[in-house]
Amino acid sequence: MCITAHPDDECFAFGGALALAADRGIETNVICLTDGQAAKNRGDARSSADLGQMRRAEFFASCKVLGVTHPELLDYQDAQLEHVDFSSAAGGLVEKIRRFHPDVVLTFSGDGGLNTHSDHVMASFLATAAFHWAAQTKRYTTLGEPHRAKRLYYLTTNFYFPHRPPPMTIPWTVTLDITSVRDRKTEAVRQHISQAPLMELSKEIFAKYGAQEFYTLVATADPQPARQQTDLFEGL
Repeated sequence: MCITAHPDDECFAFGGALALAADRGIETNVICLTDGQAAKNRGDARSSADLGQMRRAEFFASCKVLGVTHPELLDYQDAQLEHVDFSSAAGGLVEKIRRFHPDVVLTFSGDGGLNTHSDHVMASFLATAAFHWAAQTKRYTTLGEPHRAKRLYYLTTNFYFPHRPPPMTIPWTVTLDITSVRDRKTEAVRQHISQAPLMELSKEIFAKYGAQEFYTLVATADPQPARQQTDLFEGL
């Protein structure tokens, strides 16, 4: 299960991991919290609602390219996640974790990603709480049977965007070689036609750094020391 904030997060941020999982026959569920209608790049949308509908379609097209088996897009307000009722929003994710039964959960780190977006921060906090609370018998007793996922990973990075304040990133424990699915990740990004200016701005830096994705293992079902890995599903 991958928990994101906006349409295009699934491919820009997590596309390699999702495509690799699909190639291995691993069932995947991407939950996107907003429809991205507060984006600066607006394509030919005449209103925020139009942009939201456009970006919803782009999200599902991108997920299809990546081989995501269960894409879901929720209706929280873009750029306003920091104001949601935390317990209620986390509970919604708890219910989805208990229903889908993931072994692995992916989300952003608390740094907010390469653009330090507050929605990315909140996606991280909500997903982290839901990961832990979904396993607890005393939490959300009416939202399904407890499920203890095995691993929680945060996305991190080995580079920063120029001309933006750099995030304070978490050191990685997983270096994921996405060379075999790099073209598919790029094709998924292309589905976000409304965000074409962002693609153009980031094209050179992803050409330089786009052969790898970096993740940090932040929670496990079994106590263990931190170590470097190259596979999110090693030993599962």
